[in-house]
Amino acid sequence: MELPLGSRCVKYLMFIFNLFFVITGIILLSIGVVIHEVYNNYQHFLDDKHLLVPSLLIAIGAIIFVIAFFGCCGAVRESYCMIVTFTTLLLVVLGLEIGGGISAYILRANASSIIQEKMKDAMQMYNRTEAAANWNIVQHDFHCCGTNGPSDWKDIFPNNTVPTSCCDVKMGVNETCTVNSPTIHHDGCFQTFVSFIKSHYLQLGSVGLGIAFVQGLGIAFSIYLARSIKNSYESV
Repeated sequence: MELPLGSRCVKYLMFIFNLFFVITGIILLSIGVVIHEVYNNYQHFLDDKHLLVPSLLIAIGAIIFVIAFFGCCGAVRESYCMIVTFTTLLLVVLGLEIGGGISAYILRANASSIIQEKMKDAMQMYNRTEAAANWNIVQHDFHCCGTNGPSDWKDIFPNNTVPTSCCDVKMGVNETCTVNSPTIHHDGCFQTFVSFIKSHYLQLGSVGLGIAFVQGLGIAFSIYLARSIKNSYESV
């Protein structure tokens, strides 16, 4: 059985596409793992659903390696069944990527209100839970203090003291960080942290939708190749 010249070109293009497809899987997996780890460091300021999008990208990246096998083998062996399986699975992945991309933009739009509420709740639990670790990480990483400023800690800490992470230098055993310390961070964490989280959602959404668009071309190739293989079988 000999495929038409146009179909043979699509066959080789599809094989090349699958190599690129594997690369996109690595990209999705890598970005998902990195952002999931970043978000996990600030879990007290985020809802569980904020971890769903990076988790989804991790899952899609892993699934892509399995799907690419059907695509490569189907193209090389000119197997109609494997090409159809590849196309079906690719459509599922395409839907997941579009859903993940849209979800990232929706969560990005709602991030401000969620994070502000979570920060206030975590501040109230500072002395009772591991929320203290999250606050210290945020204040150290973003050089900030409190949700909107150092004065937010007045109901939690006595005598104008604030967490030591509010100051730039490491405090000694008998030293404390206060609102009057020369090295205190005067800016609140809310705006900076929200911008940080939103920028990552923008990356997640852009990568998910961008790769989904490219994979749409792969679906077109696979459908054309599957039809050519089927017509070749019927003409024998």
